[in-house]
Amino acid sequence: MAARSKSAPEAKAPKTAKGSKATGKGSRASGTRSPKVGPVETLVVVESPTKAKSLSKMLGPGYAVEASLGHVMDLPKVRLGVDVENGFEPEYIQVRGKGPVIKRLKELARGASRVLLASDPDREGEAIAWHLATLLGVPLDSPCRVRIHEITPSGISAALQEVEGIDMNKVYAQQARRVLDRLVGYRLSPLLWAKVQRGLSAGRVQSVALRLVCEREDEIDSFVPEEYWLVEVQAEAEGGRSYLLKLDKEAGKPVRLKDQADARRVEALVRSSPLQVSSFRSRDGLRRPMPPFKTSTLQQEASRRLGYGPRRTMRIAQSLFEGVEIPGRGPVGLITYMRTDSLRISDEAISAMRGHIASRFGPMYLPERPNHFAQKGRSQDAHEAIRPTDVTLEPDAIREYLSSEQYRLYDLIWRRALASQMADARVRTNTLEARCGELTFKCSGVEVTFQGWGAVWPLGVKDTEVPAASEGEDLRPLQVRLEQKFTQPPGRYTEAGLIKALEEKGIGRPSTYATIVETLSDRGYVVRDDDKKLSPTKLGRVVNAFLVTHFPHVVQVDFTARMEDQLDRVESGEIQWREPIGDFYGPFESRLQEVAASAQRMTVPPELAGEDCPQCGRPLLIRRGRYGEFIGCSGYPECDFTKRKETSTGVPCPKCGQGTVVARKASKGKGKGRTFYGCSRYPECDYVSWSKPKGDGTVSEVRDEV
Repeated sequence: MAARSKSAPEAKAPKTAKGSKATGKGSRASGTRSPKVGPVETLVVVESPTKAKSLSKMLGPGYAVEASLGHVMDLPKVRLGVDVENGFEPEYIQVRGKGPVIKRLKELARGASRVLLASDPDREGEAIAWHLATLLGVPLDSPCRVRIHEITPSGISAALQEVEGIDMNKVYAQQARRVLDRLVGYRLSPLLWAKVQRGLSAGRVQSVALRLVCEREDEIDSFVPEEYWLVEVQAEAEGGRSYLLKLDKEAGKPVRLKDQADARRVEALVRSSPLQVSSFRSRDGLRRPMPPFKTSTLQQEASRRLGYGPRRTMRIAQSLFEGVEIPGRGPVGLITYMRTDSLRISDEAISAMRGHIASRFGPMYLPERPNHFAQKGRSQDAHEAIRPTDVTLEPDAIREYLSSEQYRLYDLIWRRALASQMADARVRTNTLEARCGELTFKCSGVEVTFQGWGAVWPLGVKDTEVPAASEGEDLRPLQVRLEQKFTQPPGRYTEAGLIKALEEKGIGRPSTYATIVETLSDRGYVVRDDDKKLSPTKLGRVVNAFLVTHFPHVVQVDFTARMEDQLDRVESGEIQWREPIGDFYGPFESRLQEVAASAQRMTVPPELAGEDCPQCGRPLLIRRGRYGEFIGCSGYPECDFTKRKETSTGVPCPKCGQGTVVARKASKGKGKGRTFYGCSRYPECDYVSWSKPKGDGTVSEVRDEV
């Protein structure tokens, strides 16, 4: 069944910006051919054309910089590609379509005095460098590997002074991950096809993430709300001083009022008994600055403050890392490498930040000693935290050279990094307690006495005045407010919240967080609501139930976290790369055979679209095809009616005024999976926007809170 309506083509999503401001430019899968060049002294091979362009201008004559456009070798897509009978030896083949790229690189390498491999400084980048070295005939132990952590003249100069051989332990760690993921995906997915539904997939990490989402949904479904009541007293002291008091304790113990009768009892006591100040405390304290960003926290804050999903955040960050053209300076990498789990900042960068803080804000905003932050949990600490490469390039000063989304993300990174090296904020907390018989009421307020790092990054403190009072002072109740409340279930994960949970549980690594979350959405296992909360689909819950029932060990959180630790040990050279694979595969293969032979088939309940087919009158269902969800007739194949799945916003089209604006999902391109808005009369009206219309002729924009 086709996923698109026969009556109209699929509406096109808005295009992203072009040129130096196109944040998708320079990804591992994009690029253009370079012109022919003659023999050169040094050939430098990077992954993306954007990085190649930046490096070419910085390195100057004597260097030819070419892009491999990502991986040149990989496991085959059409078969397992792992010899399980021969030590799990992987079968690497040339990536389809990379023939011309490889041919050109070989020609250039033959005419070069030396070859430097400058793919990204992570495990995947090391594996790309290894494949390139093999194809180009570069000895693995020769000084050929350049790891560039910031694309600036000083960063490149430092990298060129530390040229090393290929780090095979990093390669083996990446190879072990690739083989493990291939074994799980290519062995479990066919089983899901046979026992649940065709076209499904499972993954070593994605299935654990799905389990977290499903278990949270189970908690929400089973939650039974409990009633409770709040009591607030608006009171006044001599001279008109006002206090909003909240019931805190009864007979010295924390109290929760269970019903209205209990709340009325408290109200009666307040109205019939004297209310006196029992204590007033004023305490000065410090608020330590937030640490600089690592990958997970950048994704979380970009989601919370800018409304950017993890994939979008990393795409923009990649463009900032690879270089932006600044007049008078040429291409400049504005941030350090963005796939990191470290909170460390180099001494040189700290010194530059401290100098900028002193000159920009004054000496009182500068702490006596640099701030350092301890990393909680697992951390490879292979790279610095994410920071600006040049702190003097303030966001507003270069705003005209950046796209809107580049500016907003750079501003976020710049502010967070600078704030991390500023002086503590100082706050004063005033707390008043009042007694009414055995009841204790309380109110607190916070006053910022010195902003410190809050001059750059929001402190998260709302000033609330609580005037000073004297012990024993009488208070006069003006109003008693009773409010009924109910306990709330745990909230659904947002994308950022799920990434935070994955990191805390040791699942995945910085380079994989965005992919994990997006894969769940792309597979149709989870959906995002208007608040960006994730909930499992019926399909996702059935897939999770099947995996938890038959492969609890594989989708166990602790097991996945331990496997990440094993991969880290491979990288450090403590164990051989085949060891964790061998320990896993034997029991896994046995269980596969058992489930294939004995497991009952599970069905996915149909999801009704809430309307009937206009052709035959039978109920319409929400289905999923190669282009995402669509609506089709339950009478298929007798009735082949289909149409796009879209959600009306109720807002008239601001362009034609005849149709309504509907929300759709982009099915391809750089915005794949992202919600956009278009006219319901497409193709008669071609209105399209990434932003949701307000209904007043304008579109809503994401607020920049920083």
